[in-house]
Amino acid sequence: MTATAESIEQAKKLLLVGVDRLYIGDETFALRVPSALSKDEIAEITALAHAAGKTVTVAVNALMHVEKMALIRPYLDFLQSIKVDRISVGDAGVVYILQTEGYALPYSYDASTMVASARQVNFWAQQGAVEAVLARELPKIELSEMAKELEIPGELLLYGATVIHHSKRPLLQNYFNFIQNDSAQKDQAHYHFIAEPSDNDSHYSIFEDSHGTHIFANDDLDMLPAFSELTEMGYTHFKLDGIFTRGDAFVEIAKSFIEAKNEIASGAVSADKLAELDTHVRALHPENRTLSRGFYDIDPETIK
Repeated sequence: MTATAESIEQAKKLLLVGVDRLYIGDETFALRVPSALSKDEIAEITALAHAAGKTVTVAVNALMHVEKMALIRPYLDFLQSIKVDRISVGDAGVVYILQTEGYALPYSYDASTMVASARQVNFWAQQGAVEAVLARELPKIELSEMAKELEIPGELLLYGATVIHHSKRPLLQNYFNFIQNDSAQKDQAHYHFIAEPSDNDSHYSIFEDSHGTHIFANDDLDMLPAFSELTEMGYTHFKLDGIFTRGDAFVEIAKSFIEAKNEIASGAVSADKLAELDTHVRALHPENRTLSRGFYDIDPETIK
């Protein structure tokens, strides 16, 4: 079980409740992490995880324009020096550097919403990827078929927000400049939403950072009720994302998912137990955010 970590203190708590892998990143090279960490924090969390017999993935999944490519080698050198276990990469330029310059950094292929077929995953496996982050909203039927064809593990999101659009433009800042009111931009990562003109009930989360503007799906994912089904398909790599669920609430949610994982592994899991754990997760989830199973129950033929 992988979980994002927003701080050293939260990382310690996540390790204590049984998280297997921590997912962290910095401001320059990581997209959509709960908090941008310093090199010192990344090094300390990596050491803490290794001392606990756990692992760390560092996000290097930014869109690498020329200015970032000029800085990437020193950062990869740093990650290699502190012996991070894996990085997540979505840019072919970074993959090329890993391949040609002998870095001992295993990588997960992470192109966000674009990773939607076994053929695509297997291509990147041939380029050295050891794992692929699957698109966050895939129907059950497609997931089941993909599982039979994947040559490397596919990571599935069990809990958290799903990005659906990323623009390099500072759209929020442009909007606040236009209305001549910058005060509302405070705490933007947790409180800003946009809606469709024809659907007042829609509430797409939106926030902005140095990488641009990010828009998330109407609902956050909660796949705990389908956890057993996913493991029966053959999936073994799962992630919990706390970008919008902060502090101890996220730790407690992670604890519930880990308990579910252990119940499933024991062979004694019941629908009632999963329902009980799911109720706990929903009670801890932020009040202003909704949960669903995304595209999981949708007929692929109906998706446009």
